[in-house]
Amino acid sequence: MTRLILPDTDRELSRQTGWTRAHWEALADHLLDSLVPYFSPGMSLVELPGRPSRSGTASDALEGFARSFMLAAFRIAGVQGKGCERLIERYARGVANGANPDHPEAWLRLTPRSQQMVEAAAIAVSLHETREWIWDRLDAKAQQHVADWLGGFNGSTTHDNNWRLFQVVSEQFLASVGAPYKQEDIDGGLDRIEDWYVGNGWYSDGDGQNFDNYIGWAMHLYPGLWARMAAATPGAQYEDRLKVYKERINLFLQDASYFVGNDGAPLYQGRSLTYRMAAAAPYWMGALLDSTPLTPGETRRLCSGIARHFVQHGVPDERGVLTLGWYDTFLPTTQQYSGPGSPYWASKGFVGLILPPEHPVWSDPEDSIPLDDADQQKAMPEPGWIVHASRHDQVVQLVNHGADHAPVAEPAGVEPAGDPHYNRLAYANHAGPDLSDHEPGIDNLISLVSPDGTASGRGRIRRLGVDGRTASSWHKAWLGDEGPWAIEVASLVWNGWEIRCALVEGPEGAVVRSAGFAVAGDSLPEATASPKEVHAASARNTDGLLSAVVGLYGYEQAGVHRAVGVNPFGVHSATPYLTAAHHGEPLVLVNAVVLTRDALRVEAIAEGIDVDVQGTTVRIGLPGGDSEVVELGQSRLTE
Repeated sequence: MTRLILPDTDRELSRQTGWTRAHWEALADHLLDSLVPYFSPGMSLVELPGRPSRSGTASDALEGFARSFMLAAFRIAGVQGKGCERLIERYARGVANGANPDHPEAWLRLTPRSQQMVEAAAIAVSLHETREWIWDRLDAKAQQHVADWLGGFNGSTTHDNNWRLFQVVSEQFLASVGAPYKQEDIDGGLDRIEDWYVGNGWYSDGDGQNFDNYIGWAMHLYPGLWARMAAATPGAQYEDRLKVYKERINLFLQDASYFVGNDGAPLYQGRSLTYRMAAAAPYWMGALLDSTPLTPGETRRLCSGIARHFVQHGVPDERGVLTLGWYDTFLPTTQQYSGPGSPYWASKGFVGLILPPEHPVWSDPEDSIPLDDADQQKAMPEPGWIVHASRHDQVVQLVNHGADHAPVAEPAGVEPAGDPHYNRLAYANHAGPDLSDHEPGIDNLISLVSPDGTASGRGRIRRLGVDGRTASSWHKAWLGDEGPWAIEVASLVWNGWEIRCALVEGPEGAVVRSAGFAVAGDSLPEATASPKEVHAASARNTDGLLSAVVGLYGYEQAGVHRAVGVNPFGVHSATPYLTAAHHGEPLVLVNAVVLTRDALRVEAIAEGIDVDVQGTTVRIGLPGGDSEVVELGQSRLTE
């Protein structure tokens, strides 16, 4: 067991984070050294403790090796191998033994759509980036074993999403070293991601509305890494595609720069969040491709902020291990494919180490980011989001009317179950959804609740639009076998608050429930619910983060839902909510949703906002004379 020892902060070079390249190298070395006790005798497997994935422990052990190899590769490449002799020897030996089919620690062979394909891509990338120090030093027999193992991709099939890129980079590596490969696999994979490009730098990860962190650390990362391999392949044609990828990552980063608080906390939304520091990957990749709207100092500021944030929250743990969770071990953050080695895709967030120490991202002074100077707000029509952030309390919020991770096709009359990492109306960087297998979701949902407690979800999101500071969508609500009813929601973002206007169909006797953010901590959050004329509820955790909902029109009661052991940000969570009785006719409801560290009297929010409802037209008067008109009634149950 080693202890993480970081260099002294350097406020002259990095006035905000204090982090320099030396901090990144120290963190990388600590993570790699801490894995040594978990290596197999032949160094080809890393057998970490923790819950196995659905792929089994043999796959998990390969995963631990492959993903940590990527971190080692970036570390080695950035310093041209100097001082990395033990790393080079360790992983060279592991590669030779793992690829050898006759070795007792031989890696699982690649079969169609197997988890091994994911890890093979990490090994291919790592071998390319360390070619001079590892691949070139393998003997001919070992090289042939590696080529045969990676050759399992040739003509095979992958899952039809970001996995197509695993095949692309693996076969491009084979091409670069003169091994058998299929050009049609490479071209087919790169052509396929064009079907998922939706504009302005955004991809969906596969068919549907799959918008999350994978866009940055897969859909933009691997095409850039592929181009680096293609450039090293005699006769490869890559310039035209590279030009496109450079244009797209530049556009994407114009949005993605809004995803991180000025304290470095990234948004909690989407799957595979246990990769943590991987959130830094697209910012580094923009610099690596020399195509970014960010200055070198802004790039380092964002990336170092992310890494420092997790270190400050106990990542890695006291053993130096990256656990399955967000800060500490928390399995509901993970997916069934997540094994003990999965978190080491945090390695992607270290891709900036490829850039040499003299590169401006390391040598230029750290720049401030826009959130340091003013509150930020950005509409993002492609994913269906509005992202807004407060410079004072470092809170970033994402209003979601477009990402649902729902399958494209379902049997007639079947609505997909909602995934809590995608189906919420809002997400944040300091608050996450309650993730319970035993009770329906509450936070950041508008639901129908039947007398027996059954609650509707939010599965497939039907977009209605994103324009400036407003976004809207609708979804089908079911209560068991009864339904569907349409729930239409329009969000107006103003002054760090979200004003939710809803048109809710439903059966007589049901209750409409609208909830805000769940706030969590290691001790019970304080909570209040007002029975006064202004219906409001709030909860504040010990870090001072306040979640509040305030009724502005139609709501009749307020309450707070408490839970234990279901939130990634702490053991105890509390969610404020409002309710109104449904009498069978479409019901218009309006409330404010607040997430802040400010000290405020939540009822006062209602005093400055004037709401007038005429039919399905909602006129909202805001403090200072500003106003907005929201037209509801655009949902259609007959699609």
